[in-house]
Amino acid sequence: MFRLWARAQSARAAAAIGFAFGFGLFLCGVSWVYVSLHDFGAMPAPVAAAVTILFCAFLALFPAAVGYACTAPGLPHPARFGLAAPAAWMLAEWTRGWLFTGFPWLALGYSQIPSSPLAGYAPLLGIHGVTLATAATAGLIVVLWQQATDKEEGGRRRAEGKTDGTGGASSLSPHPSSLIPRIVLHPSAFILLAVWLCGFGLKQVEWTERVGAPVRVSLLQGNVPQDLKWREDRMLATLETYRALARLSPSPLIILPETALPLFLEQVPREYLDELADHARKNGGDILIGVPERLPGGEYFNSVVSFGTAPRQTYRKSHLVPFGEFIPLRPLLGWIVGVLAIPLQDFSRGPENPRPLVVAGQRVAVNICYEDAFGEEIIRQLPEATLLVNVSNVAWFGRSIAPAQHLQISQARALETGRTLLRATNTGVTGVIGPDGEVVASAPAFTMAAVTQTVRGYAGSTPYVRWGNAAALALCFVLIVAAGWIRHRAARSA
Repeated sequence: MFRLWARAQSARAAAAIGFAFGFGLFLCGVSWVYVSLHDFGAMPAPVAAAVTILFCAFLALFPAAVGYACTAPGLPHPARFGLAAPAAWMLAEWTRGWLFTGFPWLALGYSQIPSSPLAGYAPLLGIHGVTLATAATAGLIVVLWQQATDKEEGGRRRAEGKTDGTGGASSLSPHPSSLIPRIVLHPSAFILLAVWLCGFGLKQVEWTERVGAPVRVSLLQGNVPQDLKWREDRMLATLETYRALARLSPSPLIILPETALPLFLEQVPREYLDELADHARKNGGDILIGVPERLPGGEYFNSVVSFGTAPRQTYRKSHLVPFGEFIPLRPLLGWIVGVLAIPLQDFSRGPENPRPLVVAGQRVAVNICYEDAFGEEIIRQLPEATLLVNVSNVAWFGRSIAPAQHLQISQARALETGRTLLRATNTGVTGVIGPDGEVVASAPAFTMAAVTQTVRGYAGSTPYVRWGNAAALALCFVLIVAAGWIRHRAARSA
């Protein structure tokens, strides 16, 4: 992408290249939007396709804007792609993560999670810092290639001006192998090496420490098909599925997925909840249940409620999914309700600064589904929390790439916070992620299963927990100022 921008003849051409790249990226990467709208939301296929295309076109405006900005006149090539372009890319992704409630999916940094040396920047600068390091890598490679090929082209032109009397080029024409030392010895190569070595070094740091006794956890995956989940004739079968899985789980901490029980909490039979609570107490712990909650005033919430040894506690989802859980700009977009068969579209928002739930001897920071895409919201419950828990229902997206993408997002949250993250999902991927971002245990997708594992709580704060995105944004600002200073010097010397 950066190489294409380097060869663009105008700002409009660079913007068009960025838009084409972004449109292709998002059309492939979030094609599951169509699945949720058409296959499970009952939206007519042409309308669902049009909405998906328009959504991807909107997201493509962000790389288009970066391409336009990267063609600012007067900026020397090394500063343009070694400093300005990586900073602009990160800023575009950061903006995409909060504008119109935000859609941070497919951030560039996720491509490095969890195994790349660049993933070492996650506990320091968050996923946006990993994006910055990845974009800087691409930019520095473009700088190196451009510098080497420019010198080769210059040497070739000089050689063509000197002949040996027979019309042949003299020995001054550079050999292709001369590119290697030009690249290796260029200052940008040392900067590139430093970026990767620093990432590798940061990956060796243990930012947090184990605390308390180990706890055994069971994560339940009911594998209830989305098209059957809310049917009245299937509700008892769903309740029985989770009752059976819970009975077979001997762990002090048992976790059910998002809206595992397809009823309002008040509608769930009292004896059913009592049985689950008694089982949790027998295990010496608690059970967390994903269930919608309806309050006397009529508000309802996407909630996780605990039952068992500890007093009952509730987490209520705060960052809701547009159109799936609430309708933004209802006077303008309310018509969408009429073409979507999505239950419970008017959830209320829970508190923005919740407290961790104290269960099974741990302080658990719960988040629900889409919320774990927002790293700066996850850290609101830290450093108090010792474990992270994400409950999700990704069945809305069928057998698409969405579940794998969501798992990788959860891996980034574990890395950023230095905490074990427990994922309980309806259809997958259910599993345990260590504080290094690696998957410790998981269940096959689209199977009824329980993942049981002994885990440890963690205490302490990574730099990202302390600073959030501020550090990565500050670094971006430094790069932009440096690029501006170089541009100013270049203009004065011209």
